[in-house]
Amino acid sequence: MRVIIAAAGTAGHINPGIAIANKIKKEEKDSEIIFIGTTRGLENDLVPRAGYKLKTIDAYGLSKKISIENIKHMLKTLKGFGEAKKIIKDFKPDIVIGTGGYICGATIYEAKKLKVPTMLHESNAFPGKAVNMLAKKTDKILVSFEDAIPRIKNNENTVYTGTPVKMEKKEYSKLEKEEILKRERLDTDKPLVLIFGGSQGAQKINEAIIKIVEEKLNKNYQIIWAAGPRQYDIIKQKLEDVNISNIKNVKIVPYIYNMEEMMNIADLIVARSGAMTITEIAKLAKPSILIPLPNVSHNHQLYNAKVLEKVGAAKIILDSELEALKLDSEINRILNGNEALNMGKNALKVAKIDAENSIYKEIKKLVKK
Repeated sequence: MRVIIAAAGTAGHINPGIAIANKIKKEEKDSEIIFIGTTRGLENDLVPRAGYKLKTIDAYGLSKKISIENIKHMLKTLKGFGEAKKIIKDFKPDIVIGTGGYICGATIYEAKKLKVPTMLHESNAFPGKAVNMLAKKTDKILVSFEDAIPRIKNNENTVYTGTPVKMEKKEYSKLEKEEILKRERLDTDKPLVLIFGGSQGAQKINEAIIKIVEEKLNKNYQIIWAAGPRQYDIIKQKLEDVNISNIKNVKIVPYIYNMEEMMNIADLIVARSGAMTITEIAKLAKPSILIPLPNVSHNHQLYNAKVLEKVGAAKIILDSELEALKLDSEINRILNGNEALNMGKNALKVAKIDAENSIYKEIKKLVKK
């Protein structure tokens, strides 16, 4: 099978594309797969690292405001359509798949003109502009959450498949969990709250946790806290400025490299609500407190969080309402009694365990046509 995958910008767009590519390669070892992206996004690191060739074109999100910069972006994006067309004609794919980013517009549009089967995968519960704009031109749209289907204008060819993620649910024995906690220099007797705000951290979440630490509110639970590489040193300095050098029940790190392991042993997760995070929380059956990132298109992180909230698997705290006492109160409420256990069970209700197989089957159907 010859496949082009268009994915650009963030890991949330690129990683599903890589997972789909890996699945195709696993099933059909002689497949040839290339990616189309831009010169600016994380695809320039993640795609070659995964072992795939990346072709780049010009593509930008266009603003309604009239400005010289926007006109330049528009002209470059129009040029990108021609670049996408040339790549598709030269590579002669059996299918073109878009997994997110402005790159999908040119790639899917040109593939359709060249009568190549096309597919889009939407990871968020509230589909982006590209999906709705391309809905009529795309042969198949795959969604991560069922909630997304009624939000797509032309959804006749939409299928709920879930999003492929690398993380797997693991049932550690009591002894295995204790060994992991000891290795991480964490208490084996206190409930563990895992806190992260994405690969770069989240300032508002970090500020709330700093206050919890300063006030020593977390007496009944311990925290492992991924503050983000950019904010880690700033936070350490802030805590030293208020004479907190010996922090109890808290481990602060710039980044958690063994995230699958830590998510599996955590008793509660506090995080933003990107599509991949929601999918991982559901698959691992974890209770969560979600603080959606504000000021993103269509407020999609709030809609992602509501996927878990509506089945009783998560508590949402809006970014504007987040403060230390409120967060600490919710953490204690969930960890006391059976609340955390029930929320974890409820999270499984929205987990799509066989996402990779479901997506691969849809790809095969289109290619056979």
